[in-house]
Amino acid sequence: MDKWFGQQAVYRVSMGNFLFFGCMSLALLGVKHRGDKRDAYLHHGHPLAKLGLWLLFTCLPFLFPNEVLNVYSWAARVGSGVFLIIQMIILLDFVQCWNDSWAANGEEDERWLYGLMGLTVVGYGGTLTLAGLMYAWFKPAGAGSCSLNIGLITLTLLLVVAFSVLSLAPLARQGSIFPSSVIGLYAAYLCFSALQSEPRDYACNGLAHRLTAASGGTLALGMVVTLASVVYAAFRAGSNTSLFTLDGSEDGEGGSAQRQALLADVEGTGSAGLDGVPDVAEATREAVTGGAPKPDAAAAARAEALAPVSYNYSFFHLIFALASMYIAMLMTGWGSVAQDKDRIDVGWASVWVKLGAQWVTGLLYMWTLLAPALFPDRDFS
Repeated sequence: MDKWFGQQAVYRVSMGNFLFFGCMSLALLGVKHRGDKRDAYLHHGHPLAKLGLWLLFTCLPFLFPNEVLNVYSWAARVGSGVFLIIQMIILLDFVQCWNDSWAANGEEDERWLYGLMGLTVVGYGGTLTLAGLMYAWFKPAGAGSCSLNIGLITLTLLLVVAFSVLSLAPLARQGSIFPSSVIGLYAAYLCFSALQSEPRDYACNGLAHRLTAASGGTLALGMVVTLASVVYAAFRAGSNTSLFTLDGSEDGEGGSAQRQALLADVEGTGSAGLDGVPDVAEATREAVTGGAPKPDAAAAARAEALAPVSYNYSFFHLIFALASMYIAMLMTGWGSVAQDKDRIDVGWASVWVKLGAQWVTGLLYMWTLLAPALFPDRDFS
């Protein structure tokens, strides 16, 4: 009974956070200019008012009947999966950008290329080391064959070999060995995390026999790491010009299109279209295109108001809404009633979710290698 009540409390707090960030996401939908009042008053302003709303939303689900929480628990499973997929896409993009940046720098200074080579060796070395530890820890002496654990570790290594070989094949036009080493290390980590989440009384979980159940300090550290990754995911996804971004970010072709649209809007209103301030169109053109600013302070302020926002506010809050679901799944063992309150992220549901995330990551990475060759007419840069 205590376990059930604890799980219900986690779901209610999670639902409150989901509702708060979900409403913020909807309220900020379509904010493209810095002059939008929602930017100043809702996203960046009034922190105490938002804190009060957050507390209200957190308490509100405690008034809901259990049937509503049961529906939310199943929705949270789906939302958590979406959150994991977004994290995987961001990881793939980050690694590829890292590789491209250092490779470009290596054209002028070979030390960047040596750095990539060194990190590649470290990545594969870490993968093999982690695999060796998993073979030792998750097939303890006297526990039998532990064929499941041995098979999962071996499949992980085969997956790493598969996309590493593919990245060097001529078919992979944008392939590189460094991203493969990083994704391989991440795949090995997911396998280790999955095996570590096996039930504590499972004979083949040798690591659980050496470690105590997750303590409050361990949980706090895990939550800090998760929240840090969420913040990075939100800023990375919202500000990236090719992933989950607003049409017309400040960089690239989209940014250029938005500049033209802003200038056209101002020119269409005429010089006296904004409170009679002269030369507003010209001042806006100068401010948006990077030219010399005009001395008219009012025109400069309006130009700043028409400038595009630096990242997607709506998606920023959507990430936090999905993360609220994901943290609830971690704390309840993905909805397992048998989850102990002092054992966080333990159970067969957690094991299979992490293994599924591992294979989705590997398949997504292989798709990024094959897609340019399969669809040569599309731009995958």
